[in-house]
Amino acid sequence: MNNPKIIQTIKGNPHRIVFVGFFIYAFSLGAMFPRLDDIQTSLEIDKAELGLLLLCIPLGLQITLLFADRLVRAISLKNVICLGIPSICFTQFAAVAVNQIAFFAFFLIICGAFVAVVEVAINLEADRVEHALGSRIMNRSHAFWSIGFFSAAVVGALFSQFKVMLEIHFLLVCGIAFLISKIIFEDYIVASPRHTNVTKIKKFSLPTGPIFVMVLFTMSAMLVEGASIDWSVIFMREIHSASPFISGFSLAMAAFSQALVRFFGDNLLNKFGPILISVASLFFMFLGIFLVVLSNSSTLAILGFLFLGAGSAVIFPMAISIAASRSDRPAETNVASLTQFAFGMFLLGPPILGFVGEAYSLRWSFSLCIPLLILSCLMLLIMIKKEPYFSN
Repeated sequence: MNNPKIIQTIKGNPHRIVFVGFFIYAFSLGAMFPRLDDIQTSLEIDKAELGLLLLCIPLGLQITLLFADRLVRAISLKNVICLGIPSICFTQFAAVAVNQIAFFAFFLIICGAFVAVVEVAINLEADRVEHALGSRIMNRSHAFWSIGFFSAAVVGALFSQFKVMLEIHFLLVCGIAFLISKIIFEDYIVASPRHTNVTKIKKFSLPTGPIFVMVLFTMSAMLVEGASIDWSVIFMREIHSASPFISGFSLAMAAFSQALVRFFGDNLLNKFGPILISVASLFFMFLGIFLVVLSNSSTLAILGFLFLGAGSAVIFPMAISIAASRSDRPAETNVASLTQFAFGMFLLGPPILGFVGEAYSLRWSFSLCIPLLILSCLMLLIMIKKEPYFSN
């Protein structure tokens, strides 16, 4: 347990390596989303059909998350990160290269499987480093995820504006992700696991009661974030007749505000406490939804997406920290079970909004986030009473 090499790594700057991992993970995953408008045109499908295809990512994710914690242990956390991150974008490249609906769906399922194991592995390592350093880094880790997605959105918006081929775009991102992952993680030594009183690992990572409450608490933030990523570009084009760059810029602004809040999120939690930060987050999401739904100009809509990014910033990272710190099960199991459902909403909810958008309007789609925001408020009240995290 007292391996000098591990201790030296922990006392150095492992958090910076984790930050880079979150960045390149989001940069790889985010390549596709600012180009959904181009993908829709290329496949000659409507919003409902696009929404149906996007369901393939959460399908692959949900199946894989049932045993993702065991995969991470078997393959090793470092190998999952090094190989999984570039594979996410490679599956997107394969999907658009074939340009047939059936193959597109197949490769998105594979993409979802890679997302599942990387999501568990990268969050698990962030928690281990956070625990070893004795200081919060989870929100800053997710800030770099948002910065990565912001970068992917800007690159995607520019490539869309200048009509760069989808295949060239995704293959370029895949190459960048592979090189950075190999350089950064090749000699990296992962942090030591947390100690728990549990030795027997259950076959499936299903949520316990407290984890399920966390899932319900995070669902609004995950849906808001996913809806912004999947539909902001098409929303701006259809509702406000925005140019490809301005449409992509709306997604970039949501990612930027999310990154900014997450970067200072750990300090904000230390200064103001998780209760006030949670309430403020829910308020900003409510405000953002109303601005997007009622906007009569692209400026107001972009402002709404800005608030949505800020409001959804700290909810999921905070839940990850709470789940990983519980001693009832191994951290891998709690993180996987939380991710299985919460991150599933991130990917599953937005395609459903596509069906609503096709039948009615994308304005109505975003308004469906409101009931989940109310549910999050109720779950917050339960967590304040039950979780020691909120009393620290």
